[in-house]
Amino acid sequence: MRHGPLTRPANKLSAKERKQVVAIANAPKYRDLSPKQIVPRLADEGVYVASESTFYRILRAENQLAHRERCRPATHRRPREKVATGPCQVWSWDITYLKTTVAGRFFYLYLVMDVWSRKIIAATVFDKECGQNSALMLVEAYHRHGVDPDGLVLHSDNGSPMKGSTMLATLQRLGVVPSFSRPGVSNDNPFSESLFRTLKYRPEYPNRPFANEWDAQRWVDGFANWYNTEHLHSEIRFVTPDSRHYGQEEAILNQRKEVYTQARQKNPNRWTGAIRKWEPIAIVQLNPERKRPSEEDLCKEAA
Repeated sequence: MRHGPLTRPANKLSAKERKQVVAIANAPKYRDLSPKQIVPRLADEGVYVASESTFYRILRAENQLAHRERCRPATHRRPREKVATGPCQVWSWDITYLKTTVAGRFFYLYLVMDVWSRKIIAATVFDKECGQNSALMLVEAYHRHGVDPDGLVLHSDNGSPMKGSTMLATLQRLGVVPSFSRPGVSNDNPFSESLFRTLKYRPEYPNRPFANEWDAQRWVDGFANWYNTEHLHSEIRFVTPDSRHYGQEEAILNQRKEVYTQARQKNPNRWTGAIRKWEPIAIVQLNPERKRPSEEDLCKEAA
């Protein structure tokens, strides 16, 4: 284990010089500036006290290394963890572009999915991007699926259709709790991003742009039907989103478990361990919290 040098550096600043650095940094002339601004200004006056890194090191030791101006930089915290243990508890939604036959013009696919079941709840094509379309889509999906007024969280990105006054007022009226990703961080909304990739990499995805809104909606409806009723989703034990959403998952997985059990009994020499795990996934987390390593884990790593 390294312990660092045992001798004091010959060029270390004295206590008097360290006090001078702190005094300069807190002087009215420099207190709103960073060391990167202070040191060059001192040099313009023919004064050199210490380098920028030394200023930073001393200010850090004095607990003064903070933003020194009245305007603080914008900070964006990671979204809080959302946990779903059943359908219609956490929804994720986003908007993607669909090319049209007119250069520079797009249709906009508004798509909502259930995080727990992965079911596509709503998928509507609009000719423009606005908060009113978002609100209309949400209200229709909310009532069609009989959502518990006190039990739904809606996660989305930070675009204006998601955070506009019309949309926020609609969420408040319905009792839906909004949740937002950090600006420019697509990983905060991974379920929707993954679904859009699946959509646009389907072999049936049109090679040519959509001629009109009706054609785009017709293709999206076909994709949603395939995804919900035929697609065996790898993250939910290879059952369809509809099967999981509507309570058929357990029977399907029990049947698979029985098939595997019988196969193992029939040819035990072909199995080196237990059969494949076919239990339902009970909990799905959106933006799970990063677990800090325990003291026991740290000791194991050090060993």
